[in-house]
Amino acid sequence: MSTTQAHPTNKVKLTVFWLYVMLPLAWGVFNTLSQAMKLFR
Repeated sequence: MSTTQAHPTNKVKLTVFWLYVMLPLAWGVFNTLSQAMKLFR
């Protein structure tokens, strides 16, 4: 018998992984856009 449900620990690991990836990416995009806005003032 095989189940297709993901284990809760896998969901937690996946969430932590995406936060680890997306938070620095969002920070970089925010900083880039804030620096770019200085050029247009």
